[in-house]
Amino acid sequence: MKANNTVFLGLGTNIGNLRQNLNTALDEISQIARISQKSSIYETEPVGYQEQNNFLNMVIEIETALSPVDLIIRLQEIEHKMGKNREIENGPRIIDLDILMYNNEIIDLPGLKIPHPRLHQRNFVLEPFAEISGNILHPILKKNINTLRQNIKYPTWIRKK
Repeated sequence: MKANNTVFLGLGTNIGNLRQNLNTALDEISQIARISQKSSIYETEPVGYQEQNNFLNMVIEIETALSPVDLIIRLQEIEHKMGKNREIENGPRIIDLDILMYNNEIIDLPGLKIPHPRLHQRNFVLEPFAEISGNILHPILKKNINTLRQNIKYPTWIRKK
């Protein structure tokens, strides 16, 4: 499999053994793509639904031959295998795997929006993303990740673990 697409993924978890959940997800992702960069792990407060534990979040860069649609299908299979429950929007989860950016493409399909539509509003994504690739340009907003992080309107607390 030729890995010719550069993709950034957001990983998050707040149920069970959080570090193990991230490690399991990384192991699963490494079966479908080459992980080229990993951010530090960050502890963050929940966004939206507040009656839940804090999250551990990170961002990774992968190289893959999978198309965006095939990649999201594989990521959802990993989430399902790990036991993700989608009953509460922004609710507790064993694992959450989001495609943040795919090359420099803009994709607008049912169930798949790239770049992630709330990327620029989320500290828990921007901070780890900036750590590994802060100069990457958001293809719609035409600002780099560092600038988006500095200009976030409603920052939530976040700390490196």
